Amino acid sequence: MAGREHDNGGVTEPLFVIPLWADLLAVGLGGVQGALFASGFVGQRRLDMLGVAIIGIVMGMGGGLIRDLLLGVSPTTLQSNWYLLTATGAALVGMLLAGTFARLNGVIVALDAVVIGLFGAFGTSKALVLGLPDVPAVFVGVCAAVGGGILRDVIMGLPVAVMHVGSLYAVAAGVGCAVLAGAVSLGAPVVAGAVACVIVTAVIRVLAVLFDISLPEQRALHRRKVALETSAIPIIKPPAD
Repeated sequence: MAGREHDNGGVTEPLFVIPLWADLLAVGLGGVQGALFASGFVGQRRLDMLGVAIIGIVMGMGGGLIRDLLLGVSPTTLQSNWYLLTATGAALVGMLLAGTFARLNGVIVALDAVVIGLFGAFGTSKALVLGLPDVPAVFVGVCAAVGGGILRDVIMGLPVAVMHVGSLYAVAAGVGCAVLAGAVSLGAPVVAGAVACVIVTAVIRVLAVLFDISLPEQRALHRRKVALETSAIPIIKPPAD
């Protein structure tokens, strides 16, 4: 990952580079999470092994692809054999462990939260070091965080998870990415900001699941607005006989 450069005695050095192992970790965890999600369907929506593997690969690589498309750079996940191999292997691991993880819902929730945090941190960091302002950088990070999940839901013909009631995917990612951008703007190292982003995102997402926290439903807001408008209408009583 390229970054801003500074002159050190005539030698330009990148200020921040995402290590390959960290990028592959995010891809691998995303692949496992996607395969676990796809393996849980039964009935008409059940998938064969190839379908589960594809969903795992999409979850593992989708966020990075969307991030790089928004930034107008060559997709990092297509510049090395390791990304696709890691996503494929992780999807296979997810299929093999689906039965075990089905009894460990908390592990799946935590894994999902960490994946969102990692992709959000890497997306925002890459946008910042490429010179984007804070707000667009946060937007790129959020898109990277939820991009794999959106592609997964679209491919499977499901309601997009980040848009329906009961989900704080985008909210958690947005807060985490904002923390990263704010920390960097105040002079903190990008690495420290990225770590804070992952922690904040994961904590918000896990707490939202544990305590069933969500944004208000749009229809509920509309009903409340109508009720307030109705209560403000003066009641004209008919004249007494």
